[in-house]
Amino acid sequence: MTYGQEEAILWHPELRLSWANFRAEPIKGSKVAATTASGLSYQFSTTEEDGKYELDYTVSTFFYPDRSWYQPKICDEVILSHEQLHFDISELFARKMRKIMDTTSFTKNVKAEVKAIYRQINKELSEFQQVYDNETNYSRNIEQQLSWNQKIKDALRN
Repeated sequence: MTYGQEEAILWHPELRLSWANFRAEPIKGSKVAATTASGLSYQFSTTEEDGKYELDYTVSTFFYPDRSWYQPKICDEVILSHEQLHFDISELFARKMRKIMDTTSFTKNVKAEVKAIYRQINKELSEFQQVYDNETNYSRNIEQQLSWNQKIKDALRN
């Protein structure tokens, strides 16, 4: 799938990333094992009736192969599962955005209101991803990694 000018992989519950999906060149001299570029996008149209604004929208989660990379000499399946979880966490926040969109009463400022929701969700997503990396020590804390794997799996199931 192409999103804008860039190839993107749409999140799906059955989809598991493989190292072949990480196509960018690793940053020379980096001590980082891998980087996942994933995120949310949205589109919407609005209809107005008697001052009430109804939205028809989609919120999608994408993985960007050409911005994601790994270092083959130091990466293993544990690191791949860590990177998969970054993608899965993005989907959790897409779901959160959908829920907010479903329950918000929009006004004539709908464009700005949707953008504000998107910005807030992205801020929360970024903070959550950082907590995930910190608690798992970027996958090095195997016990925490396994705990997070289960926590995110359960959250996606609900």
